[in-house]
Amino acid sequence: MNSTNLIQLSKTVSHALRHEPQSYNLKLDNQGWALLSDLAFALNSKGIAVDENVIIEMVEQSEKKRHQVLNGKIRAYYGHSVENKILRYPVEPPDFLYHGTIQRNLNGIIEKGLLSMDRQYVHLSLDERTAEIVGSRRNGKLVILKVKAKEAFFNHIQFYKEENGVWLSDPIPSKYIVN
Repeated sequence: MNSTNLIQLSKTVSHALRHEPQSYNLKLDNQGWALLSDLAFALNSKGIAVDENVIIEMVEQSEKKRHQVLNGKIRAYYGHSVENKILRYPVEPPDFLYHGTIQRNLNGIIEKGLLSMDRQYVHLSLDERTAEIVGSRRNGKLVILKVKAKEAFFNHIQFYKEENGVWLSDPIPSKYIVN
């Protein structure tokens, strides 16, 4: 399968695992895992001719590392909007994490803090450059926020680290955000 088709496959798999597993007749466990064989069957039933090996190839070749395959199962690392919250295990974060956003969102963030919006968790980056890349996906003047992650953690805000390096958290009050 060529790289353009693998990118499209990645987007479809993300949609299935993050947002609408029920539309693909997939059952996610409490950590977001689905059987790889069920996903391959679901995609084929929607006219996308793939087998488990093609899905594994897509995961391995993806630059964005959105998915994980393990023991015959697959999951999206982050970005879920499904009703049942994906179970995560909190870990102590570094002193600071970063969040890329745009200028027009700044007043709301100052007022309400960082919220998960239509996702289950707030997405954070380990460094400013990655936050820039994430934030630049939106149209508008880019703003990088510095989050006092360790201080927030010691004040009962939970943080979660994915194996692909993305940090997630529960909502973060604005007192932990430096502009």
